[in-house]
Amino acid sequence: MRQRRFLPSIKMLLALDAVVRHGSATAAADELNLTQSTVSRLILSLEEQLGKQLFTREHRRLIPNSIAITYQRDVARALDMVQRASMSVVTNPDGGTLSLAVLPTFATRWLGPRLPEFLNAHPGIAINMSTRIGPFDFDVEVFDAAIYFGEPSWNGVNHLKLFEETVTACVSPEFAQTHRMESLEDVSNLPMLHLESRSSFWTDWFEGQGGQPVEGSGMLMDQFSMVIQAAISGLGIALLPDYLAQIEISEGRLVPVLKQGVSVRGAYWLVWPQEKSSNVALHAFRDWLTGQSDDISSTHMPAP
Repeated sequence: MRQRRFLPSIKMLLALDAVVRHGSATAAADELNLTQSTVSRLILSLEEQLGKQLFTREHRRLIPNSIAITYQRDVARALDMVQRASMSVVTNPDGGTLSLAVLPTFATRWLGPRLPEFLNAHPGIAINMSTRIGPFDFDVEVFDAAIYFGEPSWNGVNHLKLFEETVTACVSPEFAQTHRMESLEDVSNLPMLHLESRSSFWTDWFEGQGGQPVEGSGMLMDQFSMVIQAAISGLGIALLPDYLAQIEISEGRLVPVLKQGVSVRGAYWLVWPQEKSSNVALHAFRDWLTGQSDDISSTHMPAP
């Protein structure tokens, strides 16, 4: 039996969430399409129902205290779960929904083109995707699983290794025509494009080429899509996973530099919380990803 006192109305919880996020009852009212006085009344009713003060009133302002901030975190997660469940009912009434967090460029360039195969084979399953860079807390973010790159160090989750990564250095055809790149020394004197989340990338590449790592100058970016565009624009040398490099090379937008298909540290992983292990959609998706191993291997460019 659920106790009514501890089940405030959705309107109250939405008001709490919006006021804490925006730091303003006026901004919260705009978001919720309510008047400021209505938002204030909802907050007061919530406090009365819980028997706890959540906000300090100063000159008609609502200032959340520590209780409100902690409560809002949990409420926001619960609201996300309700929203996702409702969306699942509307978009996929037969059930079988998978909420997946995935790396941005991996989602658009590798997973996206392959998803129709999975969805055609599993017409009762819907996949909702959001992009995230790096590990996060499954207790805070409401996802069934995530795909990320790195080492299997994400605590409290199950892991499935998808594939290791090989990389190829690439430049635009115009850059290749105007710069000498016949040796590692030549490359070390040119601008290198760096990715924030792959700090060892260039070190691994130089070592894989049989040389010593160098501290190259160049631009720092947070997504491969930006690195690719910078290389195409002639801003430097991009170090790209081969599933990306071969696309750009085959289209003639980039050309490879020195040896291709160099191994680097880290791998792509599917991870999921233990409590999600019984999710039928996750089971099907995990089995499908496992079956992609041959296709994944074929995307790696052989060394010359």
